[in-house]
Order: sequence, then C-alpha cells, then structure tokens
Amino acid sequence: MRSVQRFVRRAFLALCLWPAVAAADTIQSARYTDPTTRYAHGVLGDAIEHGSLELTLGSGAQTTVVLPQSDVFEDTGPRVVDLDFDGAPEVIVVQSNARLGAKLAIYDATGLRADTPHIGASNRWLAPLGAADLDGDGTMNVAFVDRPHLAKTLRIWAFVEGDLVHRADLQGYTNHRIGERDIAGGIRTCAGVPEMIVATGNWAELVAITFDGTAFTTKQLGRDTSRAAFAKAMDCKL
Repeated sequence: MRSVQRFVRRAFLALCLWPAVAAADTIQSARYTDPTTRYAHGVLGDAIEHGSLELTLGSGAQTTVVLPQSDVFEDTGPRVVDLDFDGAPEVIVVQSNARLGAKLAIYDATGLRADTPHIGASNRWLAPLGAADLDGDGTMNVAFVDRPHLAKTLRIWAFVEGDLVHRADLQGYTNHRIGERDIAGGIRTCAGVPEMIVATGNWAELVAITFDGTAFTTKQLGRDTSRAAFAKAMDCKL
C-alpha cells in the first residue's frame, strides 16, 4: 500500500509540473573536472580531488560549477537524482573545505540548492549511500555515513521544499576504509522496500537497514564484507 501511495503522489506531481519541466533545460549528466592537489587528504587513495563540477544539459550545452580555492569535490563521482519529483534532476556531491571538512551538497543547473553543515574539522569526510524515499512519506531522503573511519554514524536527511532537513542518526556502521577508491554498498529496493546496505563498524558483518521515519531496523546478511558480497546484496541476492 505504501508503495502504491508513493507512486500515485509522484505521478500526480509530475503531471502538474509537466509544462514547466518540458520547457526547462534539465541536467542529463554530471562529472568532476579540474583535478587538483590543493586538499591533501587522500582518503580515496590519492591526493587528487576536483575543483569543478561540469553539468551537461538537455540541449547539449554545458555549465560548470567552479569551487573557491578553499574547497574541493572529495568524492567518487556525482550522483544525478530527481529529489523533488519535478522531472528535473539534481546532483548530489561531497564537497570538502580546507578548514571545516566535508559536507553533502546538492546542486542543480542554477548552482547550489541545499547542503548539510560541514563536519567541522579539516580531513573529516563523509561517504554517501544514495537517495530514496526511505520511509514512504512521499519525500526523498539522502543517506550517508558521517566519518566512516571515525564516527561511523549513518545519517538520514530529507529533501523538503528545496532544503535538507535532518531526520535521524544510527551509530556503529560504515561503508568505506581509508584508501579505497570506491564506496561500498548503497540503497537497494527489494520487494518494494528500500534498504541501506552497509557494514558494521568493525567490518565483521554485512547489514541491511530500513528506516520507517522514526526507528531503524537492521537485518544481518552475513559475515562476508567483501565487495563481491556487497554487490550480491545490492542485487537482492543476499
């Protein structure tokens, strides 16, 4: 029932906004450009981050977000997701500041749309899981692990009226080891239910986590926390 209600709401919203979306020059793809070594953290295996975000629009035109010298995109790649169901996708990124560390930021074709607070210290990072309507309320959630090597805290935010609103935290989980080039897991949907796939903080178990808007529920998937096991879990084979 929850998934049906969610589908009806999205279809109605898309229908209402169709003329505006059809006339808009929407984002088709995104990539990081302007490689730089100005932020020597190296959490993703080397000291090369990126200073710009290039957006390709439906017309074929490109627009570029250029960060100030104090900031970089410290990330594996931008994520293009329609967060408000208007047919015009946004882009989810990890943006780090030399003094304040990482934050999760959302850009659209006009620039910065919303962001979380910075973690608060240099060389402190976060690892996104992705975005989904986790609790079935018709609003998209964005999930990430805050400091996957230190705090190991799963954090849930909601994208509400163009802003990010904090919803809940759950400690003791991770999705990245220092030096790994990729981020493990993500958000899968098996049998209509979105689940966050992460490891326990000590990498001893693979876990699927759901969030109902109030509480988290965890399900053990096994003790194999290799990338192959994460891939099987994301394919709903665990």
